[in-house]
Amino acid sequence: MFFAVIKIKQQLYRLCLENINQRIAHIESAMELAGSSINEETKSSAGDKYETAREMMTQEIEKNRLQLSEAIKQKQLLLQLQPDKLTEEIQPGSVVQTNLGNFYIAISVGRLEVEEKTYMAISPASPIGLLFIDKTKGTSISFNGKNYRIEEVS
Repeated sequence: MFFAVIKIKQQLYRLCLENINQRIAHIESAMELAGSSINEETKSSAGDKYETAREMMTQEIEKNRLQLSEAIKQKQLLLQLQPDKLTEEIQPGSVVQTNLGNFYIAISVGRLEVEEKTYMAISPASPIGLLFIDKTKGTSISFNGKNYRIEEVS
């Protein structure tokens, strides 16, 4: 049982890490593309059109920069987790089984499939994540009109 639970936690951790690494790579390539577009833009006789296009690309780069910063913060939080550690109280890195579904408290990734079970990877800072933190097996939380009974914590 112990090794099976650790294996699931390690797989969930790996899937979250792959997801955040892909997100970072996607944002970086979008920034690179926008940066090269700015550099390739040549000033035409229609100066306003050139300036508008350049400003839009600059805004896109800034938006991507903010997304990249957030993704890097999420990765740093993820790297602090210990996927081979079992816990009795829910904390970042915990797997939580409830009467209404399974959760992995890590980063917001959404649905993950591991060993034919679905887990929702959620941030501990999310509204439901905040309700789960420090709870133990046998306790309940109420979220969006639903009552989640905590059946297992690992």
